[in-house]
Amino acid sequence: MRAGHPTEQAVGMEYYVSDADGVGGRLREDDADFRVRELERFATEPIDASTDAYPHLVFRATLRGWDTNDFASRLSDALGVSRERVNWAGTKDKYAVTTQLFSVYGADPADLPEINGVDIEVLGRAGRNLEFGDLAGNEFELVVTDPERPENAATITDELSEFGGLEDGGGGDSDGDSAVSIGVPNFFGQQRFGSRRPVTHEVGLAIARDDWEGAVMAYLGNPTDAEPESTQEARTFVDRELRRSSDTSSGEQRDPREETRDWQEALERVPNRLRYERSMIHALAEDDGDPGPAEFRDALERVPSNLQRLFVHAAQSYAFNLMLSERLERGLPFDRPVAGDVVCFSDTDAPDGLELPDTDRLQRVDERRVDSVTRHCERG
Repeated sequence: MRAGHPTEQAVGMEYYVSDADGVGGRLREDDADFRVRELERFATEPIDASTDAYPHLVFRATLRGWDTNDFASRLSDALGVSRERVNWAGTKDKYAVTTQLFSVYGADPADLPEINGVDIEVLGRAGRNLEFGDLAGNEFELVVTDPERPENAATITDELSEFGGLEDGGGGDSDGDSAVSIGVPNFFGQQRFGSRRPVTHEVGLAIARDDWEGAVMAYLGNPTDAEPESTQEARTFVDRELRRSSDTSSGEQRDPREETRDWQEALERVPNRLRYERSMIHALAEDDGDPGPAEFRDALERVPSNLQRLFVHAAQSYAFNLMLSERLERGLPFDRPVAGDVVCFSDTDAPDGLELPDTDRLQRVDERRVDSVTRHCERG
């Protein structure tokens, strides 16, 4: 086990299980080098089903270089409907080729526009919209360009297998009949928190504390080197000129006597491409006095509802990562339960070939039940 990279430690990934060096190389030389396809789990009716009973049009979209929220906004603009009528099961990365389901309330197939970098396949209709989590999982296909140590991939795989309880390290016979499920720390990766600026969990943590000002300022400020220079300058202005001493999300302190904050100047400095940041600042600039908690909450609620939920989900993911890191530090197993764990039964309705948890069937493990629950886990 070795310490994680500082960027990953910042989102709760404190350790790597494998001691071996990585393969080196570069990821995402091109969007096509990072492909994500949803494992679908959402039933539809035929396209000619009644629109009264099934008002949601469901289609599969393959996006190239599109942020999910940006595509939803572009689609809703083209359809002339509210952005809130467009729904999906999971937000995907912009710098990738992604395939996922979308639903649109009240739309017809003929209404769907042609959009550059987007392929659309209409699937049918549904009686409800897609919701976050309406998928079985995601399938990834990654390309590593110019790997420096490709032979290390086998070593890393063996170390993960040994850690997770699969001693032969080979995953069973070549036909896969004797493959065994193993347990490894399945961290939430950088995409959950922002690939270039991992701050969504900080916003979510502030929301959980009812610190609406802290949530807004965490989203508006906190520049990173991965962003364009104009964006960094705008966020630096927010951190330097607009934070209150009571807001510590940036780690900086301000003079509490400085009471005037120029939100209009911030609006002039923030590039147009940062439309969610500009929406928040617009809301704050509209207020005559110094904004309070209610005004900051209103500013945050100017962004799409799915993004608001993502902030909270990111905070939950951060907490989950910290729990996994703590389990690693304590040397607790990942392939069997210990007292204090909460375990799930397998979902019997999962798609063929997938093992998914049934979160409606939970059991808390205590000292008396460790052995019996372990046997359940071994049987799957």
